[in-house]
Formats: sequence, structure tokens, C-alpha cells
Amino acid sequence: MTNAPQYNAPQQPGGALPADYPGKTLGLVGLILAIVVPLVGLIISLVAQKQSKDAGYPNQLAKIGVIIGIILVVLGIIGGIFYAVALGSVMSTAGY
Repeated sequence: MTNAPQYNAPQQPGGALPADYPGKTLGLVGLILAIVVPLVGLIISLVAQKQSKDAGYPNQLAKIGVIIGIILVVLGIIGGIFYAVALGSVMSTAGY
């Protein structure tokens, strides 16, 4: 018997990481922007959703970004109309 160390065969290298599907990162960015800047987030979420759909992948983040973007844009429009009406009412009743 020899005192030489026994070595195992080299291990097989691991497989490559799966590639992210198209629109995944853009969907996350769109979701965040839909909360901060609704119109920009809505547009980016729509682009991400289209990229994912064309590649055949579902993109829940983009879908949620579209929904939140639409809701906040509509609320912004309603708030703007309410503000304009209230401002017009105050301006018409103010005397000089």
C-alpha cells in the first residue's frame, strides 16, 4: 500500500443559469414607476407586457403595473378635473 493521496475524478461543471425572459426587468421597472409616475409606468408596463407576450412568457409584474397605472392615471384625471372646478368656483365667487 502506498501513502499517495487518492483523488476523485473531476466534477462535471454546473449548467448555465436560465436566461431571464424578455420584459421581466422592464416589468418590475414599470410597476415601480406606475406607483411613482403613473403615466410613465403605464407606458413601460405596456411595453414589457408586449415583449413578454411576443416571447411567450407571462409577466405578472407588467400586468399589475398596467392595472395600477390605469387606476392612478384615471384618479389623477378625476382629481385634476375636481381641482379645476373647485378653483373655478373659488375664483368666480372671489370679489375684488
